[in-house]
Amino acid sequence: MQRGLRATGTCDEDTWRAIVEASWKLGDRLLVLVAPNLRGDDVSELQASLARLGFDCGRVDGIFGPGTLRALEDFQRNCGLYDDGVCGPDTVKALQVLARQTGSGPGVSAVRELEQLTAGARELADLRVLVGQFGGLSALTRQLVQALRHRSATVNATDEPDASAQASAANRFAANVYIGFEAGTDATTTVHYYQVPQFESAGGRRLAESIHARCAERTPDLVPEIAGMRLPVLRETRMPAVLITIGQVQVALDRSGDLVAAIVAAIATWASGHTTTPSP
Repeated sequence: MQRGLRATGTCDEDTWRAIVEASWKLGDRLLVLVAPNLRGDDVSELQASLARLGFDCGRVDGIFGPGTLRALEDFQRNCGLYDDGVCGPDTVKALQVLARQTGSGPGVSAVRELEQLTAGARELADLRVLVGQFGGLSALTRQLVQALRHRSATVNATDEPDASAQASAANRFAANVYIGFEAGTDATTTVHYYQVPQFESAGGRRLAESIHARCAERTPDLVPEIAGMRLPVLRETRMPAVLITIGQVQVALDRSGDLVAAIVAAIATWASGHTTTPSP
């Protein structure tokens, strides 16, 4: 749970990757853009440091991608360092010196995401939405896709079993928001958004809160809990994203009309910039 993963008691693939990534500290290795992208806590520390200094590398996801490269090069130029896009000893030293002069706030990337949410009201017709499901919930997601298209949203759907593939599909689609569904193993329904110690997706959290509030109104037997997590599909999407884990699958399918209406209303509220407060 401390790493934003599910507490299953099993060392699965996601857990093993988290263990490996946690072994890296900033300065242990050269950080540079390669394929596949470097991943680790050292990358997260680099991103968080750059964000607090005003260099926007996007969300703090621990993945050294093109956005992190651009922010790193910009930082190097501003510090009079050789802007080679490689985070080596000189760059780490400069970051550490400047970090002592900054606070511990969320950084520019979190602030800009919040600004985008409050910049102006949007309607569903303005949105590009990627709807995904990880098995057993295709009937529900088809209804949601149809309902969103009926409200003039631009919608695509995917049932790729791999979380990274769904995230890539959302990124290629240039979605404004990702809504994912999976079947749970217990009776609890939870809506997850991206959160790690150094970063929280403000857009994802607000959407999760909006879904909670609308479900409380329309489907009181399926009111989800809200949890910030580091799940792969939330980590790798570049837009606000939520993953809804449905524990009572048959109940959800039986109430699919009301559940879909609640989610559509939640997305509309979220897009409009209005805030919602979860029920106690």
